[in-house]
Amino acid sequence: MTHGDGTARRSREGGLRASPPSRGAGARAGRALVGLVLGGLALAGCSPAPGPAVQEPAYRLPPTAGAFDYQLGAAYELAGGVDVVVRDATSEPVPGAYSVCYVNGFQTQPGEEQLWLEDHPDLVLRDADGEPVVDPDWPDELVLDPSTAAQRDGILAVLGPVVTGCADAGFDAVEIDNLDTWTRFDDPATGRIDEDGALALAAAYVGLAHDAGLAVAQKNAAEIAAVAHDDLGFDLAVTEECAAYDECAAYTDVYGDHVLQVEYTDALPVPFAQVCAREDRAPLTVLRDRDLVGPDDAAYAREQC
Repeated sequence: MTHGDGTARRSREGGLRASPPSRGAGARAGRALVGLVLGGLALAGCSPAPGPAVQEPAYRLPPTAGAFDYQLGAAYELAGGVDVVVRDATSEPVPGAYSVCYVNGFQTQPGEEQLWLEDHPDLVLRDADGEPVVDPDWPDELVLDPSTAAQRDGILAVLGPVVTGCADAGFDAVEIDNLDTWTRFDDPATGRIDEDGALALAAAYVGLAHDAGLAVAQKNAAEIAAVAHDDLGFDLAVTEECAAYDECAAYTDVYGDHVLQVEYTDALPVPFAQVCAREDRAPLTVLRDRDLVGPDDAAYAREQC
């Protein structure tokens, strides 16, 4: 997992979609009003034309209160239980909790370099000399190249089953990491990713996840939050260190309360209590150790607003 600005964030930057209409009292009142209107029309001898069917999304958004944990480094049982949790795609969701599945959608996972280079060499970004491009912050990860339609189809053929596998495993949402690679690799000499191609791949991930019944989380990339939400279809955001970089409002202004905020103990700009007191912080904000280890590790740290 990498961080696009050269710092040691746990994951990369991602992208998103608009929240579906809320349901509940307003919807019930709307149905009652429709009933009254149709009843009046019937009494008047009118035959109203049927309106278009409204299809509810097959996915749901996370709760905005309760215990939240970010468990990419180790999956464990949180004392007292958890309501929202993010885990790697290789882990299991938490029964009864809203579980988000981490997928590295724009770079390779550690240990998989040879698989991509041998089986899918055309999907790996190359520099001007034809050498594979490595993420300098995460040197065990190759950067994927979604610049052409053929490359995007190839990437989806490999990673699409990982996304749908999250749904099969019982996760509620998927977090697609490293959408921001096109902002970090924009020089032909060192490897350039086409912006339109990257956004097209992001939109394809969103459509695939929605069809599988998953909500989709934008990962970091504050500068394109509105595009990710409004144009690409992301539903919520997962942001790392937005307090440290003073960019939390970029997410909460777009996604409202559906932002999962992670800060790290080694990069806090102010005491965590001050982060929690900020008006623009997400309702679910957690402080974690950099490597996201489990409670049995001496480096473990977790605190929630």
